[in-house]
Amino acid sequence: MDSVLDQSYSDLEYIVVDPGSTDGSRELIESYAGRIAHVILEPDRGAADGLNNGFAVATGEIFGFLNSDDLLMLGSLQKVADFFQQHPECGLAMGNGHKIDGEGKRLAEIRARDFTVLRYLYGGTRWLQQSTFFRREAFLRSPKFNHENRTCWDGELFVQMINQGAKVGYIDSDLSAFRIHSASISGTGRLEWAYQRDCKRIFKEIQGYEWMLTDEIRKWGYRLEGLLLRVGALSLTRSGRG
Repeated sequence: MDSVLDQSYSDLEYIVVDPGSTDGSRELIESYAGRIAHVILEPDRGAADGLNNGFAVATGEIFGFLNSDDLLMLGSLQKVADFFQQHPECGLAMGNGHKIDGEGKRLAEIRARDFTVLRYLYGGTRWLQQSTFFRREAFLRSPKFNHENRTCWDGELFVQMINQGAKVGYIDSDLSAFRIHSASISGTGRLEWAYQRDCKRIFKEIQGYEWMLTDEIRKWGYRLEGLLLRVGALSLTRSGRG
């Protein structure tokens, strides 16, 4: 919450959604009450449904969302606002960021690139939800967050927006940090089976057919290409440093 409220961007509408935490979150939210535009405390059908509830009361032109473990870098919102003002053709903007551990130590850098419908479906893109922002109009045209999706509701929303014609642009700056730890869903991998199920469902809805062996081959082709691109970038970076 501090990483959002301490931004230098003044025209911010901060909405907090908490459907029923019993870990002290309610008391923490109350302590920030004077700095939060809306607090939604009703029960919901999961994180995706809670996000829909939050954006239903939002009045801004640019939307973004942050999970409780994650952080925005200082100055990120100003960079996002500047980008959308300079690029009116873009419905989404994706920035860079880092994975961090429970103590905030950087584990890996993520540089957003090549987010297209096909690259998303085949796992051949790089992006970070915490560093992704989108226009209000693109969200309102979309099917919104799918509350039945319990693993990748963010990716499903973004790929549906692009499939409907929204253009994505890239902000070459670190905007956020994504925290991985032993109790997080991403850190434990406990929903991997559900994630694969959701990915195959999204693929069928967009492509119109079930995942086949040829698609498995294409997937590995995209992933190999991504690996080669990352290795090439690493080699250039090392060369540049002598």
